[in-house]
Amino acid sequence: MSCIEGSPADRAGINEGEELVEINGEKMDGIDSEAAAQKLRGRVGTFVTIKLKSVNGSGTDSGIREVKVPRDYIKLSPISSTIIPHTTPHGRLGKTGYVKLTAFSQTAASEMERAVHEMENQNVQSYILDLRNNPGGLVKAGLDVAQLWLDGDETLVYTIDREGVTSPINMIDGHAVTHDPLVVLVNEGSASASEILAGALHDNGRATLVGNRTFGKGKIQSVTELNDGSALFVTVAKYLSPSLHEIDQVGIAPDVHCTTDMIDSLTGEIHKKVNSSVPLLEADSCVVVAEHELETRRSNGTAS
Repeated sequence: MSCIEGSPADRAGINEGEELVEINGEKMDGIDSEAAAQKLRGRVGTFVTIKLKSVNGSGTDSGIREVKVPRDYIKLSPISSTIIPHTTPHGRLGKTGYVKLTAFSQTAASEMERAVHEMENQNVQSYILDLRNNPGGLVKAGLDVAQLWLDGDETLVYTIDREGVTSPINMIDGHAVTHDPLVVLVNEGSASASEILAGALHDNGRATLVGNRTFGKGKIQSVTELNDGSALFVTVAKYLSPSLHEIDQVGIAPDVHCTTDMIDSLTGEIHKKVNSSVPLLEADSCVVVAEHELETRRSNGTAS
């Protein structure tokens, strides 16, 4: 699919779309991905020799090549970002910052802040925050990310206990990194902290949600380890969005569904992207819809 940026595979020049056919002389016929991964892993400083089959632009095989890849520790970042250029209806060149968050780790907020600052310095005018297939992680990290986009003392989320008592979790004197228009992409794989973040940005009027209804995981659980090594999970409370909407087993509905019908309703260059040879991200149907929403908001002169 792709190489992790800066990884040994990336440094060795392995390209998206190449097929792994042999590892250290062993053919991969009938070998599943996990078994292949085990064969690729090994002690840092050792090497693995692989053979790759690539396909040229005409769809025919362009031969098999051998690559010797050094094994090394791989640092996974929860953040990836890029700038999507676009042309406004008035013919001017615009820039949309795209940030994908894959998990809510301890470094998620600081890495996102750094990515947004870098794009602000490149005169980005709007943003797409991609939370699709983000299963969650540290709830505090989700709240920290929300505060990068919001000002003041807004409520980020509520908790509700079994007695029905709600308690808000509020920001304290927040200062957003940017006030540029924002669209958040979500789908059925967006869960837990992803839903808390999406709800906070949506219900506080900061972002439009595009995609599909989220997973619906909003429990707060107490975990007790038992003597036999098993554990007892007891739900002690649930999360509600700032508008007091249920998250658990309900999910968060987007403002705009990313469906074939929605794509078909778009016209002009935005519609053409889906069936053209533009880069993969720009041809992502939900990104196309998000860009359309951002352009609509820019045309209407709204901030989010």
